[in-house]
Amino acid sequence: MTPTSPHPGRWYHGVSRYQWLVLVVASLGWVFDAFEGQIYNITRGDMLPDLLEAANPGAAPAAIQSLTKIWGERLLGIFLIGGTLGGWIFSSLADQWGRKPVMALTILFYSVFSGITAFATELWQVGALRFLVAMGVGGEWAVGAALVAEVFPRHARERAGGIFHAASVGGVWLAAAAGLVVGTQWRYAYLVGILPALLVLWVRVSIREPDSWREAKEAKGDRMGSFRELLGDPRWRARALGGAMLAMVGLATFWGVAVAGQNLAEDLLRKLNAPAAEISNRAKIAFGFVQTTGGFLGQLAMGPLCAWYGRRRTFAAMHLAAFVMTLVVCWVPAYFASYGLLLCLLPVFGFFAQGIHSGYAVYFPELFPTHLRATGAGFCFNTGRILAAPVLIWVSAWMKATFSLPVAISMLGSLFLVGLVVLLFLPETKGQDLPE
Repeated sequence: MTPTSPHPGRWYHGVSRYQWLVLVVASLGWVFDAFEGQIYNITRGDMLPDLLEAANPGAAPAAIQSLTKIWGERLLGIFLIGGTLGGWIFSSLADQWGRKPVMALTILFYSVFSGITAFATELWQVGALRFLVAMGVGGEWAVGAALVAEVFPRHARERAGGIFHAASVGGVWLAAAAGLVVGTQWRYAYLVGILPALLVLWVRVSIREPDSWREAKEAKGDRMGSFRELLGDPRWRARALGGAMLAMVGLATFWGVAVAGQNLAEDLLRKLNAPAAEISNRAKIAFGFVQTTGGFLGQLAMGPLCAWYGRRRTFAAMHLAAFVMTLVVCWVPAYFASYGLLLCLLPVFGFFAQGIHSGYAVYFPELFPTHLRATGAGFCFNTGRILAAPVLIWVSAWMKATFSLPVAISMLGSLFLVGLVVLLFLPETKGQDLPE
């Protein structure tokens, strides 16, 4: 059973040292998870031209630039597909085998294959390795989210889930710092990705299986992690499909819209005739630190907001504000020709566009019973990846190659409004015990 407290007081009252330990370990796994995802975004401006020029000797710079944009989006799509497959497989295994062994396995997966990327010499190798890294990334989130939800008492669950997911910003900061340190020598940034493998040792010695999982394993052994039950039972199927659509909106807008904060900064700096040598680093700082700080605050705020106003109302408000801020950052700084104004607006944009993501760690585990919790949460988050992949591989790539960047990002930002429709079909879980 999920721990409860009859007199919670402040949200952290009654939280044990072990529960804090679980949050720290799960959050560190998600920090490095996010690092492995973002290191590509930070380094692709150097990596892709390097590999494309080697594969196309004598090609015109304009042709290389066009191919970089196209392959940049395609490799993001490949990452989302790999994350989906890994999320499906590892989340089901987490319900069948337990949270601890599968968390360790997913961390090893994304660490090892990220390190091997440093030795890639062709685009197909990068694509294959990013696919494998994504498998570990997709699986680790579902395990961590389920573990935190099951271990923490009900009165602290929203905040703990929000903190868990907000930790991903630490991974973005680490990736941005690595990108600045290595400069154009992108291979060294991927070697850093091997380090999270050391976290596996801590997972193995410090984490134990939640009591609720042990009880479910004894009572429902052959039903643990069953996709047949998840998608066959009308109640769980409706929640799984609705959650997947909600995640699709968040993931498609993150990779297609939110990370474009870096590209918007580059675009504006070029229009302002900034020194060419400074543009790349200044844009990395604008996204990796300035915008992402706002995203971190938004993710931290998501847990308390969900506790106060409910899951659906909070998600709706964040989606609507994210759409408005997308239009603002695309057009207002350019109209006033002010890079300083862009730096002021990017944290607000990040607060809403990136803040919604920690709500998934709060909401998705609450939608499913213990024997399907990791499977259901993983299905929602990672099916969202596969649904978002076509948006990036075809729609986003075509828009960014055809239209000006502000026009393309503005059109992609309308996806936030789709989230408002999806929320109409999902239940409110505020103040409820986890399903058993």
